[in-house]
Amino acid sequence: MNAPLFKQMLQTNMKGISNYAFGSAFYILLMFWLYPRMAANTDALNDLLKSMPEGVVNAFNIQGGFGSMEAFISGEYYGLILPILLSIFSLIVSTALLARLVDQGSMAYLLSTPTTRRHIATTQAAVLTVGLLIIMLVTTASGFLGNAWFIGDKFEFDGSRFIRLNIVAWMLFTAVGGISFLISAVANDEKKALGTSGTIVFGMFGLDMIAKVSDSVEWLKCVSVFSLYRPGEIAAGGGNPLVASVVLLGIGLVCFIAGVISFSRRDLPL
Repeated sequence: MNAPLFKQMLQTNMKGISNYAFGSAFYILLMFWLYPRMAANTDALNDLLKSMPEGVVNAFNIQGGFGSMEAFISGEYYGLILPILLSIFSLIVSTALLARLVDQGSMAYLLSTPTTRRHIATTQAAVLTVGLLIIMLVTTASGFLGNAWFIGDKFEFDGSRFIRLNIVAWMLFTAVGGISFLISAVANDEKKALGTSGTIVFGMFGLDMIAKVSDSVEWLKCVSVFSLYRPGEIAAGGGNPLVASVVLLGIGLVCFIAGVISFSRRDLPL
């Protein structure tokens, strides 16, 4: 990794990272602010969930109902808003870090310095993973801050489950970021890289939702990294977050390594 390049690229992308971090913080604080108002109607909401088709409940990761703060945010935020938010971040930043530089010709200036392709690609991968880490750290800290501000002793809040929820979410987007980074590493055109990675990532997201709706198409989850992400189960104290985290981390690392190797060996239109 090239330290000066890492510092420069992190500074270049820090505005975008900060925007997503503060956006995530705003949404999760909003969830904590809303929960005391929703808790008065918990029984009615849970009855409503019971009346809904099981597939719909599973698709939106609200299997645990609204009986606890963790269950509420896992369904309202971690089940849909956060995956979409960080998928967009991963797609845009990974494309900007490699494919855009090749497409615009800026990569030629980087390669004219005494820095190898492998070092450049590794540095760009580090920028993406650190950006995701910053967003998740801000999100986690905002959750505990929201609990202190809006929940306190009024309702029970399991901090350890909340931390596990955020760790698995970070591992998920390490995998998503790795996939989009690999595509960016082998693409010459920024729009094609963004379109291809967007189709794959949101295609997997859609397939996972479809697989949850009906048992007849449950096999679709086998081709989606999102199938390892079960916020509702984690919030309820179930699932296997350790296994999910290890598998997702492994997918991300394999994709990042493949991206670095592919970028270092391919012909570039410079």
